[in-house]
Amino acid sequence: MAVRVPWKKIFFGLFVLALAGGLLGSGATVLLFYWASRDLPNIIRIADYAPPLATTVLARDGSQLGVLCHEKRFLVGLEDISRFLPLAFLAAEDDAFYRHSGIDPVAIVRAALTNFRTGTKGSGGSTITQQIIKQLLLSSERTYTRKVKEAILAYRLEKNLTKDEILTVYLNQIYLGEHAYGVEAAARTYFGKHASDITLAESAVLAGLPKAPSLYNPFRHPERAKIRQMYVLGRLRDMKWITPEEYRQAAAEPLVYWSSPDNATGMAQWYLEEVRRLLIEFFTEKNLAELGLKTSKSGEDFVYEAGLTVRTAMAPVHQEAAGHALRRGLEELDKRQGWRGSPEHLNEEGQRAFLTQSNFVPLDLAGGAWVRALVTKVSQREAGVALGQGYTGLISAEGFSWARKPNPKVSAAVAPPVRDARQVFSPGDLIWVSAAERPAAPKEMKTEPYDPADARKDRPIPLLLQQEPAVQGALVSIEPQSGDVVAMIGGYSFGESHFNRATQSRRQPGSSFKPVVYSTALDFGFTPSSPVLDAPFVYVNPWTNQVWRPSNYEHDYRGKIPLYKALALSRNTCAVRVAQQVGIANVIQRAKSLGLEPQFPEELSVSLGAVAVSPLNLTQAYVAFANQGLGVRPRIITSITNAAGRGLYRQDVEHWQAVSPQNAYMMALLLKNVVNAGTGARARMEGRFIAGKTGTTNEEHDAWFMGFTPYLVTGVYVGYDQLQSLGRQEQGGRTAAPIFRYYRSQVEDLYPPQDFALPEGIVMQDGFAYRSDMPLEGRAATDEEGAQALQDTSEGGENLMRQMF
Repeated sequence: MAVRVPWKKIFFGLFVLALAGGLLGSGATVLLFYWASRDLPNIIRIADYAPPLATTVLARDGSQLGVLCHEKRFLVGLEDISRFLPLAFLAAEDDAFYRHSGIDPVAIVRAALTNFRTGTKGSGGSTITQQIIKQLLLSSERTYTRKVKEAILAYRLEKNLTKDEILTVYLNQIYLGEHAYGVEAAARTYFGKHASDITLAESAVLAGLPKAPSLYNPFRHPERAKIRQMYVLGRLRDMKWITPEEYRQAAAEPLVYWSSPDNATGMAQWYLEEVRRLLIEFFTEKNLAELGLKTSKSGEDFVYEAGLTVRTAMAPVHQEAAGHALRRGLEELDKRQGWRGSPEHLNEEGQRAFLTQSNFVPLDLAGGAWVRALVTKVSQREAGVALGQGYTGLISAEGFSWARKPNPKVSAAVAPPVRDARQVFSPGDLIWVSAAERPAAPKEMKTEPYDPADARKDRPIPLLLQQEPAVQGALVSIEPQSGDVVAMIGGYSFGESHFNRATQSRRQPGSSFKPVVYSTALDFGFTPSSPVLDAPFVYVNPWTNQVWRPSNYEHDYRGKIPLYKALALSRNTCAVRVAQQVGIANVIQRAKSLGLEPQFPEELSVSLGAVAVSPLNLTQAYVAFANQGLGVRPRIITSITNAAGRGLYRQDVEHWQAVSPQNAYMMALLLKNVVNAGTGARARMEGRFIAGKTGTTNEEHDAWFMGFTPYLVTGVYVGYDQLQSLGRQEQGGRTAAPIFRYYRSQVEDLYPPQDFALPEGIVMQDGFAYRSDMPLEGRAATDEEGAQALQDTSEGGENLMRQMF
């Protein structure tokens, strides 16, 4: 008898089991979803995407001066980038991006099978949406719990943002190696161009980086980067997102990797650092609140993450010329001061290590560059050195003749040259050298610059001994019409010290303050030819009974001389007497009108520059003399905008009438006479109408030169950070004025020659300016000098020049 199989019961039972399993599975899924959703972060953080953005600092001509950032990222939209970039990233990371809802089930299954087969969790199957969730909302831990949360948040994000918005966030957020976040930063880092200019071939390189930025870094591993690029290009071709011809062209395109510089190098570093400091000082919590900016950050954090665009007044040509001029002047001064000895002496082991590690090539000496050299042998007439890689050099007497033993009481002008190399060098010394010029031909006096192509290992290279200066200095240059600080150098080397002596240092200006005194005097009845007494002066302070006896630098006296000669030859006793006659309170008031910031005590010593000022502030004070009496507020930062283009700060040109146009013109002519026939002779330039004033403090501690034309005002300061003498006869005219000339000779061609404009109410007589309301007898020079005044001043200037040169 056949057994009947109860199919209906079996099917019913299976149906019940399946239903129960389905219900249990659904319940478990609901419970898992509920459990995973309890503490999920809010996706509003992505909807309000505001990542840390790099702040860009621009020079006046729009060139990039530097980037300030914690993460190098520049926000761009899809419309701002090459059309190939999104396609390349989608092909490499998520080709179904525009079809899925935040999760790609096929990719998940494929990744799960791969993980099961390999026994790892290395393959994640994450969509671009999930990658954003992981980077911005979740941790990077590789657990299934995190993957569930990631999937839930990805689905939610897709319901709140469009696909294009999600892709934009991804392309700005993704890390692509070399400190570059987002495609704009990566384009600048690897190809030196903007993301809008990236080619298909370059897009494929960038799109290959997210998988492993270090592994496929094109700088370090160009072969691997090429392999990865070809993979991305192949995916684009297979998806038919590019044509076969586009694929072939991109595959054959040569790849040139280079980075556009993020930050200034060389001389521009001084300006960038000053801008950085000013930005941090400006963006305080109080100022941010007043600007209506809601942010938890302030100071450096805000500046480094707000994506600001900062425009400055720095002119690169001026900045470079100013830096080289200051370095040249300080090096020349340092040589006049003498040889402080070898910076380092190596034992035999150290000498072997130096020669082994040296990568010297002749090109290292090009353009006057310095290199380190090891002294190997010394005779009376010369020193032999090793440069490395088999190259040697020779320093003859002409190359070390300046290297006398330092003595600040003896002028370099009278010190005999050093002729014995044994007094300077010892074998094992590690020194700095530069290439010497070589004779153009045997027995000829002409020389030719060093040519690296002529260097040979079997022939020593002629060299000069060099020494890094211990003395410091600063140079500031302002265009008087706008107040733009076009150049600002704060020291010899930014790498050695970031302390900006142009803005942060305060030093006594010495005689460079005297124009403030004489400008005051011209408004109190003095004229260029008014007689002033150059004779010993004694002042007793009525409150302290202290006796003050100012004297002239030369410690001699000339009796009665015209005011213009007293200023041209910088006679101290004359300036003190003039200040006493017009009243020191009026001198201080004039200083304030010109923009000088210090608090001045009502002491006669103020007239000789006894109150410390910064080089920037003193340069600002001279602007009124150059610009028809108008003072100006210096502009370093001209504007600041945020990442959205909203203006946060703007410094417009700000003038005020510091002195009358007549006073300014009279002072300009008096100070031209200082350059043409006085202590500022070394600043003279053929075909240019330069006015200026020297300054030297007691014991030659500090040297100044303030020079100007109608279109540019330049201040130069030289001195040690810790007060000490610059050396005998190191005055402003000898030490600072040449630096002014070195700089201005490189930038004068940027401006047409221009003399100071004659204002109304001025008449000319004997080469000087007088107010037209001044009685005729008040315009004539007095005493024996009378009609010979100009000739006497000229002769005095020529005598002084002979002494200086």
